[in-house]
Amino acid sequence: MEMNFESILLPGIDAKRPLVIAGPCSAESEEQVMTTGRELAANGVKIFRAGIWKPRTKPGGFEGVGMVGLPWLQKLKAETGMYTAVEVATKAHVEAALAFGVDMLWIGARTTANPFAMQEIADALVGHENLPVLIKNPVNPDVELWVGGIERIYRAGIHKVGVIHRGFSSADKTIYRNVPNWHIAIELRRRFPNLPIICDPSHIGGRRDLIQPLSQQAMDLGFDGLIIESHCNPDAAWSDAKQQVTPSALKEILANLVIRDTVKTTEDLTDLRHQIDEIDDKILEILAKRMRISGEVAQYKKENSMSVLQAGRYDEILTKRSEQGASMGMSPEFIKEVFEAIHAESVRKQMEIINQ
Repeated sequence: MEMNFESILLPGIDAKRPLVIAGPCSAESEEQVMTTGRELAANGVKIFRAGIWKPRTKPGGFEGVGMVGLPWLQKLKAETGMYTAVEVATKAHVEAALAFGVDMLWIGARTTANPFAMQEIADALVGHENLPVLIKNPVNPDVELWVGGIERIYRAGIHKVGVIHRGFSSADKTIYRNVPNWHIAIELRRRFPNLPIICDPSHIGGRRDLIQPLSQQAMDLGFDGLIIESHCNPDAAWSDAKQQVTPSALKEILANLVIRDTVKTTEDLTDLRHQIDEIDDKILEILAKRMRISGEVAQYKKENSMSVLQAGRYDEILTKRSEQGASMGMSPEFIKEVFEAIHAESVRKQMEIINQ
């Protein structure tokens, strides 16, 4: 499906990167909303975000104040001129948010992963063509599921669509709350060059000390904006306290960002890209040669009744190549992933030959 996205920028907001959306994880009280919003507005933030309904992993935790918090956002907007943004997960959420003049909606990762919920929201949005809607990546690293969610909202007539990259759940222990898997957002940008991409360093990192480096990485990758959790008293926050920053800390984070040109191309860069293209051609030629030899190995195994998978040899390859890659300045994890993919293709080819 071809999609022609429109700008998600609201009137009076500069198109210069990054678009900044900031505010507390959860609206807790009128005082907290007003205090945080005033400080953010004084620091130049134009869009105030706050969780009104909070989907929690387990029941019994704080699940948001609900509709009682929407008038607080309305009051903040009237006093400061800030736009407001909230997360929605149901038709009722959409209707309530629009009734109180919320200017931008976003859809959370758990909801994006549920096509039934996405369709319900899409149906509720029909007739609100000028409303910007941001769609977070699903909890699992599935670009097709993400694209499916985007298509459902787009088909509802909402063409002011953007996405939020908030990282992906993982069973592995990492320094991140949700591993970035930047390549998935990059693939989305490849498919839809005009789709605005907002980074959520708060949820990727899960720690306030990671917000600065993650924000910088997002800018280096050409992301269009940032959505960051900011609270007037983060340590006392009712949800996600460890990943929220004060408005003054946010101001410092934004001031230290280096924003690089995403369009300008020099002759020197063109030459370097040409060199990369030539190297890629050589890599493909070498891989083809390797697969041809794998085919010869398969024929030998077939003639000598040997199993395709030789676990000792596979382990030897991964260990040795990872060490070699590290000695050449590359990440051992990267080398491991490369050779796992090469081995998987080699096994496929060998199975094909042996079963002929």
